[in-house]
Amino acid sequence: MPNSPMEIGPAGTRAARAIERARTTRGFAQRQLAARATALGHPMTITTVSRIERRRRRCDVDDLVAIAAALGVSPLALLTEPS
Repeated sequence: MPNSPMEIGPAGTRAARAIERARTTRGFAQRQLAARATALGHPMTITTVSRIERRRRRCDVDDLVAIAAALGVSPLALLTEPS
């Protein structure tokens, strides 16, 4: 459990790692992932993707769903991937 409301907890850390792993496995640059999420109706910048992956920004549910769709995976897959 995070110590402060903005701190990223274990599930957020796992999701950030899973997002980066899925993105690189598919050969997408952060810019491409952001563009794909934006094209799906969830405006996202490369900075947002970078901050999520580096665990400098929390990935909210809407971000997670959009990123999962852009990667072609289930949001659940990004939450349950081993750390």
